[in-house]
Amino acid sequence: MIANFDADRALRLARQTLEIEAEAVSALAGRLTPAFTTAVEMILGCTGRVVVSGIGKSGHIGRKVAATLASTGTPSFFVHPAEASHGDLGMITRDDVLIAFSNSGETAELLAIIPIVKRIGAGLISITGNAESNLAKLSNAHLDGAVAQEACPLNLAPTASTTAALALGDALAVAVLDARGFGEDDFARSHPGGALGRKLLTHVRDVMRTGNAVPAVRESTPLAQALMEITRKGMAMTAVVDPDGRAVGVFTDGDLRRLLETPRDWKTVPIGEVMHRNPHTVHLDKLAVEAVQIMETNRINQLLVVDDDGHLAGALHIHDLTRAKVI
Repeated sequence: MIANFDADRALRLARQTLEIEAEAVSALAGRLTPAFTTAVEMILGCTGRVVVSGIGKSGHIGRKVAATLASTGTPSFFVHPAEASHGDLGMITRDDVLIAFSNSGETAELLAIIPIVKRIGAGLISITGNAESNLAKLSNAHLDGAVAQEACPLNLAPTASTTAALALGDALAVAVLDARGFGEDDFARSHPGGALGRKLLTHVRDVMRTGNAVPAVRESTPLAQALMEITRKGMAMTAVVDPDGRAVGVFTDGDLRRLLETPRDWKTVPIGEVMHRNPHTVHLDKLAVEAVQIMETNRINQLLVVDDDGHLAGALHIHDLTRAKVI
């Protein structure tokens, strides 16, 4: 235990921090001006890249905003202002838009490159806590990220101010993605390795069982033989197909248990007499998440996969979707 640690004080400061930062972000909404829509229009009209820059804590915020823009349909990257002064300024062209983060609006490293950026002809958006700063005045659009106080008890460490700057950057990104019509499929394409990407881009045909792995019998098949097919294929069910290979029914382990409750010699009964007709199916070109929805809605663990003509193309077990990390 640290000698000077006071648990009650720590909780009090934590709550105070959250309240101060929440108030700082909430206040931003009332201070949005037409400059915000100008900034959005500049980004939408940008034929090059959106370049984000800042130093210190503002630089960390800038990196996150650049990453958010890039992942939501706006080509973007971060440039450190000090590195820009030593050659990286060549990354910025007249077709680009620069978003500069600086709480004071007087960051020397940023101000050093602004004249060159303006001379090149690139657009300039600034997010600062000082609307009267040089950076704000030089910008084509300035977003006011001023805060009443920092959450730091000393009112020194960038806390509420960086939260406000991040919120404004996120607001820009959201407004831009909405104007672009950026949707879930677009997001998935830029996040193929993530869970959302797998859910939105994985199709039934990508994960279904095919060929000999699919249990299937004809309507005339005796129940005893159908049970052998179920056992061999390990899906706890079998599809039932007509002579043309169309899925006309399904028979599961659960159906067998219910049959055995009625005394009768079921071995020679044709599967067509005891199967479920009009089975639940999913088209092979549907998204895998749609198959999950069908399973959850109907409380089933297996699903037959069909093509445009209703021919049996494959089968899905809930475990196939789990292994593919769709669920």
